[in-house]
Amino acid sequence: MIDGILLTPLNRINHSKGDVFHAMKSSSEGFSGFGEAYFSMVNAGSIKGWKRHLRATLNLIVISGKIKFVILKADLPNSEILKENLFEIELGPSGNYSRLTVQPGLWVAFKGEGEDENILLNISSQEHDPDEADNIGLASFPYAWSD
Repeated sequence: MIDGILLTPLNRINHSKGDVFHAMKSSSEGFSGFGEAYFSMVNAGSIKGWKRHLRATLNLIVISGKIKFVILKADLPNSEILKENLFEIELGPSGNYSRLTVQPGLWVAFKGEGEDENILLNISSQEHDPDEADNIGLASFPYAWSD
């Protein structure tokens, strides 16, 4: 795992009337303040990214479907992707139910891998600020997304 990433397994409490999925507590490792929380849908086969936050810490939890995350530690777009600077993981409530914490300065992209709704919750340490992040196109890094 590269510096700046924390993967925390989360509890799912089975209940006959509907399961309870834990997300984050203020005492959780990786919690670095609260700015906002939002849900993002990722259509099956769609890829969102690349984005690099400059100050915000992200706490990403997949609450429906399955999403593949790719995190890169790279200085510039078009940099060669070195294995030691790459982190890949699939998360979802039916498989790997975990919280992915991403510190500022890392490039993030993700792909909807589930057939139905793929929904993630981001608990961000900062409120949205369009000047707080860098956005570049998918072709900016030579990463091969599998179909």
